[in-house]
Amino acid sequence: MRVLLKMILDCDPDAAWRAIRSPAVFREVSSPLVEIESLAADGFPTVWEPGQHPVVMRGGGVIPMGKQIIRLTFESAQRGDVRILHDSGQGVTGAVSAIRLWDHRMAVSPDPAGTGKTLYRDQLIVKAGLITPIAWYSLWAFWQWRGRKLRALAPSWAYDFPAPELVQEETSVEDKT
Repeated sequence: MRVLLKMILDCDPDAAWRAIRSPAVFREVSSPLVEIESLAADGFPTVWEPGQHPVVMRGGGVIPMGKQIIRLTFESAQRGDVRILHDSGQGVTGAVSAIRLWDHRMAVSPDPAGTGKTLYRDQLIVKAGLITPIAWYSLWAFWQWRGRKLRALAPSWAYDFPAPELVQEETSVEDKT
C-alpha cells in the first residue's frame, strides 16, 4: 500500500535538500510519536550519507518498536531539478520487522509556480502481509504528522549562517574600531 504527501515548503530547494538529509530533522519530525536512536558506534552523522544506518525505535519514547536498517541512496531525476532521497531499509526486530517491503522516497524540486519555494513529494510503499492495512493506516497517520512538522520547520531551514571567513572579517573590523 502507498502513503503519499505532496506540499509546498516555505524554503528554497537547496535548504529542503539539506534538511531531508539531516538526521536531526528526521528525528525532529518523528518526535514525540516515534523516538529514534542510532545504533552506530559514533551515533548519527551530521548529514546522511548513502549506505546503511542501524536505528532503534520507540513509540512515544517508551514502547519498543524494534530495530531497523535505514538504507539510503540519493538520486537525480532525468527531468528538471528533482533530487530524491531513497530509503529501501528494513525492520530487523520487533514490530517494525513485520513490514516486508519498505520503499520510501522523498523528492525536492523548485515550486513549478516559480515562487522560489520547494515542491516536496514523499512516497512510502509498504507491504506487511495480512497486516498491511493496519500498518498502512498507522503509517498514513504518522505521515500526516510528519507533513505538518515539515511545513512548520521549513521556514527555519532557509537561514544559512555566514561563512566562517565572513564572521572573522566582521570581528576583525570591530576590533580595530
